Amino acid sequence: MLRFALRRLLVALLVALAVSAASFLLVFLAGDPAVAMLGQGGRAEDAAALRTLYGFDRPLPIQYAAWLAKALVGDFGRSQFFNLPVAAILWERLPTTMTLGVCGLAFALALSLPLGILAALRPNSALDRIALLVAVTGQAIPSFWLGLMLIVLLGVVFPVLPISGADDWRGFVLPTVVLGYYATPGFMRLTRAGMIDVLEADFIRTARAKGLSAPDVVLRHALPNAIIPVVSLAAVQFGFMLSGSIVIESVFALNGVGRLAWESITRSDLPVVQAIVLVFAVIYVILTLAADLLNAWLDPRIRAA
Repeated sequence: MLRFALRRLLVALLVALAVSAASFLLVFLAGDPAVAMLGQGGRAEDAAALRTLYGFDRPLPIQYAAWLAKALVGDFGRSQFFNLPVAAILWERLPTTMTLGVCGLAFALALSLPLGILAALRPNSALDRIALLVAVTGQAIPSFWLGLMLIVLLGVVFPVLPISGADDWRGFVLPTVVLGYYATPGFMRLTRAGMIDVLEADFIRTARAKGLSAPDVVLRHALPNAIIPVVSLAAVQFGFMLSGSIVIESVFALNGVGRLAWESITRSDLPVVQAIVLVFAVIYVILTLAADLLNAWLDPRIRAA
């Protein structure tokens, strides 16, 4: 297990290093970053001053080394629009996005796992059809449209929940449902397919022959083996939820990192955009590493591969 963990950690570090290089080069994709900061009406002398101020006139390898050394200690520079340290802005907005992502993932798993298990226990039944209908509907409905419909229904017609902001836990209910429901179909289908395969395995027949109760067979023997692909998908999906929360945060007026990313892109606040890309990518790498280690702990065959 230790050797497997070290191999995965090395791969994760290499991926994180590559991502940091891509994040650094992001500001140069549109050309001269000093000109991008000033806009079309900027003067040449002002652009030259910005190049000197931010070190854009130095060779790229030197710029990258200096930027990476600062980023490793949490220094992402200073926002041009807010005139505040980028790290301070991120740490202020990140809890909202993380809370929304965790709640959305928990809602998706709480809805999809029981549906997937029940559908696998009764394949091609009415219950299976209903579960598949839920999955297809979740994939077909755009998140922003579902968010707007919930706002109209539960915020205007029946005003039981707040439709914007996150002053208390009630403000996360509607965004959680929208974000989590979109991720439900993938979890449900994987759970259903994995359970159907495992329930036909020889060790399940042996467990039933020994007289174990149905809940023991399903929850203690079948589910741990069927859930391994779901763990990997959960890590990937959680990363998508964090990076894709820009739409949900905009619809429900949540001051998270997703909304900050949109504001920074429209304002050409390059240091903030750069930091958001790097932070989200590193979180994604960490989640993938954690999923690999958890899968290896659940299935010893993965460690031997």
